[in-house]
Amino acid sequence: MADELVSALLRAEDLRLVLALTSDLSRRARELASMRPGSAAVLAQGLTAGLLLAALQKERTRLNLQLECDGPLRGLFVDASSSGEVRGYVKNPLVEHIGGEGEFRWRPVLGNSGFLSVLRDQGGGEYYRSSVQLGRFDMARDLEAFFAESEQIRTAVLLGLVAEGEEPLSVVGGLLIQPLPDGDLESLAGHARRLEAPGAFQAGLQAGAKSGASAAVKALFPGSDLEVLARYPVAFQCSCSKERVKNALLAMGRAELDDLLAKDGQAEVTCQFCSTRYTVSGEEIRKLLEAGR
Repeated sequence: MADELVSALLRAEDLRLVLALTSDLSRRARELASMRPGSAAVLAQGLTAGLLLAALQKERTRLNLQLECDGPLRGLFVDASSSGEVRGYVKNPLVEHIGGEGEFRWRPVLGNSGFLSVLRDQGGGEYYRSSVQLGRFDMARDLEAFFAESEQIRTAVLLGLVAEGEEPLSVVGGLLIQPLPDGDLESLAGHARRLEAPGAFQAGLQAGAKSGASAAVKALFPGSDLEVLARYPVAFQCSCSKERVKNALLAMGRAELDDLLAKDGQAEVTCQFCSTRYTVSGEEIRKLLEAGR
């Protein structure tokens, strides 16, 4: 099944669910940057988390998720929209290994210190950033801390990766559970405990991989009074273009462009998100300078 996101409501418990299946887009991101397994696994989690967070936005807008750490990954950046487009990159795509199952699974990648931050586009040129220190060095657990500290909302977050054969990202997905104003917090905690049991969440993701995100939600919450509120496709999509590259070059200023022309005769730029390489010829740069007078 194609990647998609579903927002739903557990009506009897007043709990909101957001579930995203992100297998194809995670593999696409890995291929574009030629990432090794450790880097690819953490970025897959980041892309999924970005989509879950963006789905909570009330307006059609964008959201950035940033992680900085002292481990070999060094950090990642994700740009997600509330309409399902996401892109992202890691600072070091060559991290090979993650740890075994357990408390320290992601320490070989993330290290021992760092922070997680979210930048929201509030519209009208206004932005709001909130951050938390990494405490568990597990993206799902640290996102829960982010919601508790920065948003004052008790939230359960699950991020799952299923490997099959030599494919480490065979099935990728994430789930976010939040209470509505009168939501049942005991039920939320119970669902989180149940789904955190070994293999429980991954089994639901595998059901979704065969039949879609709605099927995954139903598999994860069997017998619940479930109402699907929204469902839409999600995909890795970069907004880079040669025109944007030219605008970025123009913003460098005349002195730097003159120096670039004298030294290299042209400009070569590679997009951090999708690895597309753009070449802007010397003639094109001179036209930019003339237009900017």
